[in-house]
Amino acid sequence: MSITAAALDRIKPSPTLAVTAKAQELRAQGRDVISLGAGEPDFDTPDHVKEAAIEAIRSGETHYTPVNGTPALRQAIADKFKRENGLDYGLDQISVGCGGKQVLYNAIMATVDPGDEVVIPAPYWVSYPDIVLLAGGQPVVVDSGLDSGFKVTPDSLAAAITPKSKWLILNSPSNPSGAAYSRDELAALGRVLLDHPQVWVMSDDIYEHLVYDGFEFATIAQVVPELQDRTLTLNGVSKAYAMTGWRVGYAGGPVEVIKAMAKIQSQSTTHTSSISQAAAVEALNGTQDFLTDWVATFAERRDLVVGMLNQATGLSCLSPEGAFYVYPSCAELIGKKTPEGSVIANDSDFVTYLLESEGVAAVQGAAFGLEPYFRISYATSTEALEEACKRIQRACAALV
Repeated sequence: MSITAAALDRIKPSPTLAVTAKAQELRAQGRDVISLGAGEPDFDTPDHVKEAAIEAIRSGETHYTPVNGTPALRQAIADKFKRENGLDYGLDQISVGCGGKQVLYNAIMATVDPGDEVVIPAPYWVSYPDIVLLAGGQPVVVDSGLDSGFKVTPDSLAAAITPKSKWLILNSPSNPSGAAYSRDELAALGRVLLDHPQVWVMSDDIYEHLVYDGFEFATIAQVVPELQDRTLTLNGVSKAYAMTGWRVGYAGGPVEVIKAMAKIQSQSTTHTSSISQAAAVEALNGTQDFLTDWVATFAERRDLVVGMLNQATGLSCLSPEGAFYVYPSCAELIGKKTPEGSVIANDSDFVTYLLESEGVAAVQGAAFGLEPYFRISYATSTEALEEACKRIQRACAALV
């Protein structure tokens, strides 16, 4: 008899972390591998944020904090929501966790019962459905492909909602596609949700500050204020501030949900690092000037990657509004053969072929719930991206 819980049979390890681990393993064996699988900026945490953490250590901020975060951090988060999103939250409406993933996990575990449905537009971040499954809920996946710009439409959302629907998870800008919802698009979705009062909204805004070409970010509780009482707005410092390893995510929402999330967290991690929290205060309250240069660099990399991928035989790639991913289609390559005679039957075969033939690590579309695509992260050096895209072009041209 197995020692492991039956619930584990419902989920799988994170595919994106698996790709990164595989690339590291091949490098250790001496292979020349360019990894485009990691979802983290290649920039370093800004110096003023590091200094705040060092000062926190020196001043003895090394003890337990409240489960939901220090008052200073919760105030900084509340101020950020008000300043940037026009959302009013009291400190009792703020939750801080060990990264955005734990905040999401706490929310799902605290609110989803067996049989509850969670509507998840695809392509989706890999962890959404597995966390729902772990809680005993049922993911309801809504395909949102090239024709809709990888965004759920009001009609497809309405068709997915049933009396069992508990949440809609909305990620904008999106991982893996980079697609972002305009104010008008959010308003249209909001009109559907207003007709279904049993459905709550989980708005994952972690890539909020990484938008391009003058795109104006908005979050759904800001655009449709009538939904704020049933919206949990998630964010964090990982992506915009290059603080993935610091593990600070946060959310604002109704007191009832925040208290329930705190109960879950009190029996797991208790809270995230006191030092990380001090650093996050400075990240949110301090200068944001560095973001202008970072976003400009990401936009240049996006344009390079989109341009080169669209020159590759059989690939089609939209230019995303935000985040640091592209999600090209490899549909025209399905059924073709490698120089060794293997058939490319799906996008998993294609990314395996890229890794084995050219040493380029990407993530298969199957991991994100929409095939046949693959995800590339352009959060790495321009030189590495250019070389990787040349290798991808070469690999595609070699298929027959």
